[in-house]
Amino acid sequence: MDPFRLLELLILAAVLASFVGLLLRRNLFLKVLSMDVMGSAVVALFVLVGARSGLRSPILTASGTGTGTGVGFTAWADPVPQAVILTAIVIGLSIQALLLVVITRLSRIDPTLDLSSFETGGRR
Repeated sequence: MDPFRLLELLILAAVLASFVGLLLRRNLFLKVLSMDVMGSAVVALFVLVGARSGLRSPILTASGTGTGTGVGFTAWADPVPQAVILTAIVIGLSIQALLLVVITRLSRIDPTLDLSSFETGGRR
């Protein structure tokens, strides 16, 4: 089996396992942990897809010319998806930090952090 195919399957299994954990777990901390695992697996999937062979990084050398300007190095990697993934990592980290602060505050109400204890059912 191709190593890239095996890595893709493992990453997709991590996404599926974290999605199941997000749906089935009642603890708020475990839900945030599942969301973090899912986000990390999606970023890993994008990194794996971007790691195809034959692409060169568009980085300038000290002389000001691009690396690999010779024959056969015409396929340049697109830097826009790399910037999007970097932005996704930063946004995921900030959302996780915000959710952990909210869960810390909610743990003062109910230390078990069970989802059913926070549901009001229309009552106030």
